[in-house]
Amino acid sequence: MVSDGEVPPAPPEYRLGCLLHQVQAKLARASAEALAPYGVDGHDLAVLVVLATGETSSQIEAAARLGVDRTTMVSLIDGLEDHGLVERRRSSRDRRRNVVRLTPSGRDCLDRADRARRAAEHRFLAPLDEQTAATLMRALRALVVEEPAAKRSGGHPP
Repeated sequence: MVSDGEVPPAPPEYRLGCLLHQVQAKLARASAEALAPYGVDGHDLAVLVVLATGETSSQIEAAARLGVDRTTMVSLIDGLEDHGLVERRRSSRDRRRNVVRLTPSGRDCLDRADRARRAAEHRFLAPLDEQTAATLMRALRALVVEEPAAKRSGGHPP
């Protein structure tokens, strides 16, 4: 018997980490299914998105924006290049640097695959009403995006 002062541990299905893991796995499966017809996965799509912004032109810059190591980025770019979605050239200003750009096929793939991803996310969130889905997205962004220290502490240093 549990005394009034003791709280039994929550079962795994009620723990935040377990729930987040299950939600992420379910969304990953839905996204993979949606992206498969375009020959890309979520990692490939992220690279295409970063390259499409025009703010990133080198493999190293793209790797930094995505938070992946250089070796992983080389592998991702190799695969996208093999499929004709990106082209890689040496920089005319710095021969040590590879400049990577979307090809017309890459731009088309990005547009179609991103529409499919958005539709998959919409279907995934369908059990929630629109307001709840928007609140969930705001809450997740708040947990991921680091707030300035002054805002977190009410204007005082931690």
